[in-house]
Amino acid sequence: MTWLELADGVYARRYEELDLTVGLVVGSDHCLVVDVRGDVEQGAELAAAVREITPLPWSVVYTHAHFDHAFGTTPFLPCDIWAHEGCRTELTTYGEGARRKWIQHYLGENRPEMAEALERTVITLPDKPVSDTAEIDLGGRRVVLRFLGRAHTDHDLFVHVPDAGVIYAGDAVENAEAGFSAFSFNEDSSLVEWTGVMGAILELEPKIIVAGHGAPVDTAFIEKHREGLRELTALKTAIAAGDLTTDEAVARSPYPDDVTRAALSTA
Repeated sequence: MTWLELADGVYARRYEELDLTVGLVVGSDHCLVVDVRGDVEQGAELAAAVREITPLPWSVVYTHAHFDHAFGTTPFLPCDIWAHEGCRTELTTYGEGARRKWIQHYLGENRPEMAEALERTVITLPDKPVSDTAEIDLGGRRVVLRFLGRAHTDHDLFVHVPDAGVIYAGDAVENAEAGFSAFSFNEDSSLVEWTGVMGAILELEPKIIVAGHGAPVDTAFIEKHREGLRELTALKTAIAAGDLTTDEAVARSPYPDDVTRAALSTA
């Protein structure tokens, strides 16, 4: 749990819990916290860690609505909270159910301290909605919030720091070398659109892409997994055409069995 300085005033911070990676961008007048961890205690730890770097006033951005990225906000309040407009809808509709689900998950893992922290956690809705693109002036540094399409969720928001060549990608990018399988598919994911999102990342010509889980990656990683998504799409098309069974497609996939099956069940 140390800060990794990716460029002057641009940081990533990794955690053992879920191998989560969050971010911090510092300007001359203001700073931006990228994701806030998963409960009120974790958020408090992150807020204190930010204060090790800078005393500047902060804003928060959620890359997406999942609990490990968006539930630790309370210790940062009051502040602006940026997110894609779909993130607010997701949190309003499903946030409380997700909180209860993860309480039960941690109780089942015999980790009552994690469950208890989630019991005390209040979900904070974003108040700065983004539909497509928005800019934040941190003082001498511009940060661009970009919706590039449906990928891990239907509301993934990318945090682009153009002067540093850094993009925070949330869970639209996960680092397989860190024990994750490059993609985490769910009912909101889009196999086809995700391929286009990876291409859109490359078009921005970043030097570093901060994955939502695991270590930051480079464009070669994005190119590799864009091709992987194309392969998964081709396998899904072959199943629909009757040329392959699902089991045959899984056997040909470049990704693990569970990841491939999840991918093949997406839109």
